[in-house]
Amino acid sequence: MFKAGKVAIIGRPNVGKSTLLNVLVKEKVCIVSEKPETTRDNIQGIISDKDFQVVFVDTPGMHRPKNLLGKLMVRKAQASVTETDLNIILIDAHSGITKEDIEIFDLISDKLNFLIINKMDKIDRRQVLPLIEKAQKFNFKEIIPISALKKDGTDIVFKKILEYLPEGFPLFPEDQLTDKNERFMVQEIIREKTLEITYQEVPHSIAVTVEEMKEKKDRENKDIVYIRANIYCEKDSQKGIIIGNDGKMLKRIGEVSRKDIENFLQKKVFLDLWVKVYKNWRKDPFALKNLGY
Repeated sequence: MFKAGKVAIIGRPNVGKSTLLNVLVKEKVCIVSEKPETTRDNIQGIISDKDFQVVFVDTPGMHRPKNLLGKLMVRKAQASVTETDLNIILIDAHSGITKEDIEIFDLISDKLNFLIINKMDKIDRRQVLPLIEKAQKFNFKEIIPISALKKDGTDIVFKKILEYLPEGFPLFPEDQLTDKNERFMVQEIIREKTLEITYQEVPHSIAVTVEEMKEKKDRENKDIVYIRANIYCEKDSQKGIIIGNDGKMLKRIGEVSRKDIENFLQKKVFLDLWVKVYKNWRKDPFALKNLGY
């Protein structure tokens, strides 16, 4: 008996959805940041074995959008649950069950849902009992407390998913890890490192596009992947922050991005980064389309 199906991971921003997907798939498929609203698209992570294939869907955080980009993100998250076999609703143990969480519960109450209480490492474990009691009022098939960051309880989540997963056929080749292509993954790595390195100074006004990506020969006639990418921001002041004094910030972003991209591609990389201002791109439908949203 072969089991196969799609499992969406949904919840408010910054509850740990991308971290959980990476742990369950056992590979880094999604970028991770402490900043909310980092995930902007539905990203599928695939894990296959001789008896099963689980396609996890990481979704943008469900929130009240402040701009057109936010509206697109929420729409993508809502659309993801229409074609899944099981939904994991993730909440933050420290925040408890919020009004926004209950809105998500109500949105997909007719589906097969698990409630996963994440970030258990942030609270006294005795505090979880009232949370579980409150959650039992809703129609969850399973309620499981975990710490995705510490990988505590995530094995239980995976076993339970396999229990509920229907019989079926593989949706992807068994060696495929994600539905996204290399160019998308490279863009996400650069965006993650830019957010990480400019953490205190630059908000979510960053977008990244790969303009050129091709294999070349270096000066020693060795194979190298040449990548030219643009980091977009909305203001000249943000551009100055990303570049930094004497270009030091941009150089640092380039160094750490290149290392991760080389690990991902398993090839030597030359990364050519540029910073450009695209005013109010998050509110502009034409700009969003240009930038791949």
